[in-house]
Amino acid sequence: MTVKAGVVAVQGDVSEHAAAVRRAAEAHGETAEVVEIRTSGLVPDCDILLLPGGESTTISRLLEREGIDAEIRDHVAAGKPVLATCAGLIVASTDANDERVDTLDILDVTVERNAFGRQKDSFEAPLSVAGLDDPFHAVFIRAPLIGEVGDGDDSRTDADGVEVLAEWDGRPVAVRDGPVVGTSFHPELTDDARLHRLAFFDRTPA
Repeated sequence: MTVKAGVVAVQGDVSEHAAAVRRAAEAHGETAEVVEIRTSGLVPDCDILLLPGGESTTISRLLEREGIDAEIRDHVAAGKPVLATCAGLIVASTDANDERVDTLDILDVTVERNAFGRQKDSFEAPLSVAGLDDPFHAVFIRAPLIGEVGDGDDSRTDADGVEVLAEWDGRPVAVRDGPVVGTSFHPELTDDARLHRLAFFDRTPA
């Protein structure tokens, strides 16, 4: 079986996410056809979406300008999965605590940009992730902090609420809200594709 994976390519680790989702699909006995999304009209044909990191204010502005934002919301409303990482998490959230970021409101959490510090404060850590048997080696780069975790919007995601998948220092760093998984860290920057597999191929049906 082949799935069409769209990587929102207005900014961020596009090639790394493309490689990771291909590895995840292969591990699940499937094939991923990857398309880079920079304009509207491509998202509706995608089975899964990846929203990489970068600069959240720039990403949100470009998504709105190109009309991709509405297509992503429709994708989620249809129950199709999204993996949003680092700045992608900020854009996906319901509240970025920054009026410059026009959020997609597809992930019921509040976030703080660069809460773990700047580039020099980047770090790596082993995380216990719900659904994974062994720790995941997480790479945090100018990572946002997940603050309040909401109850989810059942009418939008058919979810029972936001599930915390992983914590670091007592704070959530990976969450799931229906078909949307968001991480503060960069799972694509390792050779371990288990997080992508968890987001897209090992989902529990709603």
